[in-house]
Amino acid sequence: MEIIYKLVFDQLRQQTKASENNCCEVALRIDEEVTRICHESRRIQASGEVENWAKTLANHRLKLCFRYYKLGSNRGRIELSSTLSAIVYRYISPSKARSSYQARVTLLEDFLQGFFAEALNAFRREAKLRPDYTPRSRLELAEYMAYAERYAKRRIPLPGHRAQQLIILRAQTFSQKQPSEMSVDMDMAAEGSSASTETDSHSAVLHELRSFMVGQDNAIADIQMYETIIEELIRYLKDRQQEECVQYFVLRLQDLAASEIETVLGLTSRQRDYLQQRFKYHLVRFALSHQWELVHQWLEADLEHNLGLTPYEWQAFMSQLTPQQSQLLKLKQEKAETSDIAKALSLSVAQTEKQWFKLLELAWDIRNRSVS
Repeated sequence: MEIIYKLVFDQLRQQTKASENNCCEVALRIDEEVTRICHESRRIQASGEVENWAKTLANHRLKLCFRYYKLGSNRGRIELSSTLSAIVYRYISPSKARSSYQARVTLLEDFLQGFFAEALNAFRREAKLRPDYTPRSRLELAEYMAYAERYAKRRIPLPGHRAQQLIILRAQTFSQKQPSEMSVDMDMAAEGSSASTETDSHSAVLHELRSFMVGQDNAIADIQMYETIIEELIRYLKDRQQEECVQYFVLRLQDLAASEIETVLGLTSRQRDYLQQRFKYHLVRFALSHQWELVHQWLEADLEHNLGLTPYEWQAFMSQLTPQQSQLLKLKQEKAETSDIAKALSLSVAQTEKQWFKLLELAWDIRNRSVS
């Protein structure tokens, strides 16, 4: 689309110091990608607003590209690694043994190194670049890093009307140490982000492959728990008349950009930011109070796992507890009922729950500081 190419090219010339030729090449690649997506998407074709969708997709790619361009090479790599690490951290562990934090970090670095190489090959293939193409300029590097983030977050259709991000599927395969041929076969499933791009000739193969992806007991249990948490969180929000938060959460699950969420909900940037903060408040209450056991089990941070803390972190955590909090933790570990704990501590049930919330919040902060 000529209008998309001009929009992208003008923005690149205005907001970067790249040469005209470099801007032209990147603009052409973004234009071709957006055009292909709009052409292949049945939903976009049926909307009757193909040009508006094309502009939205192009602007989303530009925004992500400019963010990495401003960060530069080193900070951009750190930001990208941090973003992807946050998604797959809990999936990176030996299949039959619980690893320490440092062991996970080492595995995570190995995984990301391979994933970035895969993303570069996918970028070369989809952009029709030569096999040895490597980003050289600051703009080209930003373009690749933006692509790598989007590639990682592609949602791959799975049986039962489910979908999972590509990088999570890759991380699960990496951690479970599947045969190398499985990783090669999975490239078929990564070719596009929607089922509409599949052809009848190989749809049966993909269906069998995806069934295998989620066919193991651990994977099924993980997906079921994930879906349960989503359902419980939505129910929690609805019970508190937070319909706007429900809408925001549903859109976030679809990996929509902030600008797209604003458009769908008819909000200004400030209104969307306020809604996001309100959602985060309720999310924290849900995770640390209302359904703390379910959420912490899913994160492998329940009491059986020392709230997800390493031995060193656990010692630091215990050293910060008051005698009352230590007794509360001990009774929780013994699976005592909240009412019985309240009696033992000479507190009301509400006061006991508040103390437990503070204790979980402390553990949460320690874990987040370690990961960051």
